[in-house]
Amino acid sequence: MKAVIFDVDGTLIDSVDAHAKAWQEALGDFGIQVPFEEVRAQIGKGGDQLMPVFVPRDELERIGEALDAHRGEIFKARYLPTLRPFPSVRELVQRVIASGGSVALASSAKADEVDTYKRIARIEDLISKETSSDDVERSKPHPDIFQAALARLGGVLPSEAIVVGDTPYDAEAAGKAGLAIVGVRCGGFPESDLRAAGCMAIYQDPADLLARFEQSPLKG
Repeated sequence: MKAVIFDVDGTLIDSVDAHAKAWQEALGDFGIQVPFEEVRAQIGKGGDQLMPVFVPRDELERIGEALDAHRGEIFKARYLPTLRPFPSVRELVQRVIASGGSVALASSAKADEVDTYKRIARIEDLISKETSSDDVERSKPHPDIFQAALARLGGVLPSEAIVVGDTPYDAEAAGKAGLAIVGVRCGGFPESDLRAAGCMAIYQDPADLLARFEQSPLKG
């Protein structure tokens, strides 16, 4: 492997519940009541793909932009300050780099959120290549974000890179981009769902992947 592309939410940062709560509250403020678990099951998608699940098309055209912005305000004010990385995130990124691999981030979050995540995870000095939903027209499960990450890596072929992600949407997007993917369960999705979506191996979290790095697909 020449490169590893990491998803962020639920993979490096323990943020899935926080995003689900922010979306649930924002939808409620617009008169759309959705159970928490139904929202949580959609986390991993960007707002462009999540909102149509809960908002009728005619309503989405009218309120979509405002709803997305409101969600962002709620998330940043109420939840972003509480987020923490999963254990061993910095050490895992360092291990990939030490093995000769390049590292990129590919997230369905907004660009400013990704910048904050890098600081939270203490990897801002290790990673200079990232893509977010701001860089593409369509977020996961479309392949656009991973394709953009490959372009940022410069000259790395899909067969020479591997994705680490926590959702079936990561796996679906990676597959459409011709990328292999390793799954982690720390985002809360069942192992069966990750395997069904195309994950070639499953680990509990970044610490587990680091502990078994030498035998993992990341070692190449």
